[in-house]
Amino acid sequence: MTSMPNHTIPTGWTLISLRPQGQHAGLRRAAARYGGTTLAFSPWRLRRLQGAAVEQRLNQALACPRVVFTSPAAVAAAAAWVDLPAAQRGPWLTVGEGTARALQALGVADVQAPQRMDSEGLLGLPALDNVQGLQIGLVTAPGGRGLIAAQLQRAGAQILRSDVYERVPLRLPRRTLSRLAQSATPWLLAVSSGEALQRFWQQLSPAWQQRLRQQATVLAASERLAAQAQALSLQRVVRSEGPTVAQMTAAAHAALTAPAAN
Repeated sequence: MTSMPNHTIPTGWTLISLRPQGQHAGLRRAAARYGGTTLAFSPWRLRRLQGAAVEQRLNQALACPRVVFTSPAAVAAAAAWVDLPAAQRGPWLTVGEGTARALQALGVADVQAPQRMDSEGLLGLPALDNVQGLQIGLVTAPGGRGLIAAQLQRAGAQILRSDVYERVPLRLPRRTLSRLAQSATPWLLAVSSGEALQRFWQQLSPAWQQRLRQQATVLAASERLAAQAQALSLQRVVRSEGPTVAQMTAAAHAALTAPAAN
């Protein structure tokens, strides 16, 4: 991660992480480096799907001229079934650099990722310029990333969806909410998934929703997520360049060193 001066960062602040269960370590280390405490509010845990039908559907998706992987979890789940480098037939595309790195670490050579790490950025890749009649495999999980399939289908593509893992919903930990009530401000809410934000928000009481409106600054990994946060009346939003730990850390630095945060 790029180093940044921390002498202007307020002493004591709290990062609220909505990443899946067990995936908070990177943000936790980054926040601690700059004097922050991380509280994890995982909306779900990830579980790999099982069964011959899952493997069959995956092989069909990987045989398409274009394949889209929507997350590192999709890569890991697919790799449990298939030798991915041997299965590649054409360009494989990802929503972000973390997913691209996961494929490259397994030896997949032809991987393309957008600079703008969200669904809209993916759809702007040259490999998806003309998809009329093109079969595209989508390696993903049930729910989420509906924009990708919908827009590709509107452009004339044939989508072969392969769900290789699922999100198992979790209840908000009330003990962690109690800890948040006692945690140092400012509070920074890291948002890299619209579904995660929605599930988190729906489980909060009206009183807690209002408290976050008053005290939290959202670190939004895309313009779409920033708009979603603002629609919930979370008006203090700092735009992150993307969802990676380094990008979220840079957005946190911007939020903490802005005049309003001092």
